[in-house]
Amino acid sequence: MARTMARAKLLMCALLYLILVQLQGTQATIEGLGVNWGALASHPMEPNIVVNMLKSNGIKKVKLFDSDSWTVSAFSNTDIEVMVGIPNDQLSKFAGSSGDAEDWVKANLTKHFGDGGVNIRYVSVGNEPFLSSYNGSFVKTTFPAMQNIQKAIDKAGLGDKVKVTTAMNADVYESSSNKPSDGEFKSQSYDEMIKIVGFLNEKKAPFVVNIYPFLNIYQNKDFPEELAFFDGGGRTIDDKNVQYSNVFDANLDTLIWSLKKAGYPNVEIMVGEVGWPTDGHISANPKNAKRFYQGFLKKMASKKGSPLHPEPFDVYLFSLFDEDLKSIAPGNFERHWGIFRHDGRSKFPIDFSGQGQEKWPEEAQGVRYQENKWCVLNSDVKNMSLVPAALDYACAVADCTSLGQETKVLRHVISMDWEVL
Repeated sequence: MARTMARAKLLMCALLYLILVQLQGTQATIEGLGVNWGALASHPMEPNIVVNMLKSNGIKKVKLFDSDSWTVSAFSNTDIEVMVGIPNDQLSKFAGSSGDAEDWVKANLTKHFGDGGVNIRYVSVGNEPFLSSYNGSFVKTTFPAMQNIQKAIDKAGLGDKVKVTTAMNADVYESSSNKPSDGEFKSQSYDEMIKIVGFLNEKKAPFVVNIYPFLNIYQNKDFPEELAFFDGGGRTIDDKNVQYSNVFDANLDTLIWSLKKAGYPNVEIMVGEVGWPTDGHISANPKNAKRFYQGFLKKMASKKGSPLHPEPFDVYLFSLFDEDLKSIAPGNFERHWGIFRHDGRSKFPIDFSGQGQEKWPEEAQGVRYQENKWCVLNSDVKNMSLVPAALDYACAVADCTSLGQETKVLRHVISMDWEVL
């Protein structure tokens, strides 16, 4: 009997030890916190490595921009909630054909359900399709595509599991006074926005909005920097007896006012993208990124929303990794939104629990590297006028955005030297 009891105690101690080890290997995170995982990289990470990395950091929600089968399948047998996406260039196809929508649902949703399947909860039909820089290219096709995808999901028997939405940039609404209470949806796309919001309200699906305080600084050199962060103590935005100490809350409440005026005050809000870049602009650096995330995650952990939306909401941080194939038309910072570098190495401390501790996140494990190669100036080159073209070629197949203004200066100096010679 004594031996049996001793063995039982030993087994219990061993089990307790294993549980503690498991808990120590997983970070505590804020409820409702997720990350975006983009695929515009020349050296994409292997999905199984990323999934393990998310688990190690306690991240239980991920937002994808497509529905790549290899990537989605990696989330099988996990408790990670997945949002898949349909790219903008496919909207016209699904808007015009219910059959194509049914084929897509069968190939990209149905096959992932079942025992040990993937926990797909949302489909984002388009990504910022009403963005002003698209000049209205997707305004007329987004809502019909959402309708057809929803019908196909219902037909497949997944309507109670998967919600259809679309991720909107914050430029779909505006305020003539820059105060939230004057917020309303833009006239150029108003009719389509009302259709979409009505659809989301009917289906009890979330309105997904992308909000970037960094862009306020980038687009306006006179913007008060402290308003982009959550430290407080600086200038405030005063509106109808409400004081805003950060532009994120002011932006979100501008959306709330817009929804109220449109007749849909109770639509669920989800923040699809929010983050801070670490390169490509004077204000884009790891120090500011750490400051932004620390303040934002503390706010999330407190379960406080904005003055007009005090309830907590789901948020997807942007982004998991740097993406060196993203367009730099908006700015060089576009390739540097990652919390991690392209290979899963961390850039700065970030505490996903929102407690503000000086924690470094768990990095990717098992990454395979190619041989390092560098572009250097050939010392034998005498005709320096050929260098700018060679530099352009090198930067076309490599990411030179970290150099920023330096590449322009280098071209200018080379040109001056050659003229002198």
